[in-house]
Amino acid sequence: MSREPGALDAAGVLSGSGARWVPSPNFDERPAGASVDLIVIHAISLPPGEFGGAGIIQLFTNTLDPAAHPYFAGIHALRVSAHFLIRRDGELIQFVSCDKRAWHAGASCWRGRERCNDFSLGIELEGCDDQPFEEAQYQCLLALLARLHQRYPEAAVAGHADIAPERKSDPGPCFDWTRIAASALRCGRA
Repeated sequence: MSREPGALDAAGVLSGSGARWVPSPNFDERPAGASVDLIVIHAISLPPGEFGGAGIIQLFTNTLDPAAHPYFAGIHALRVSAHFLIRRDGELIQFVSCDKRAWHAGASCWRGRERCNDFSLGIELEGCDDQPFEEAQYQCLLALLARLHQRYPEAAVAGHADIAPERKSDPGPCFDWTRIAASALRCGRA
């Protein structure tokens, strides 16, 4: 089965067999006139430092069991999401239409503009600050970014740490930004 993401359809959802659709209730409408001109790369693992479990999907779909792990007790009530998640094996999951505002950035600012959720797409990589990401994740990420830039050619790519430096450090020092820059995509890191 190909993992190459299809094109974005009229509803802002990737078509084809390259992405699994798992709808999140954690989204709303973008402000009138807002256009996507930023793609934010995040890293997440639930529980922290552990990979492969259902925690991320459960968090983004409001089904995280607070009793399943001590860490979950403090986050299970959060209402967060991202447009996409790339698992360690390169599996691509879409939670929110690109036409809608996912709740991924939190308090944030990009080049003087606050509320980055209004004008960005969020891509979560299953990972953490102190471990390298997998080759399959980079391959999926680069293919996804190429697809997204077909619809949003002016969108810069930045990390969560770039838009919320006092709160966030992801995707972290193990993320290879040179691969993004070398792909001829618009890497907007300042």
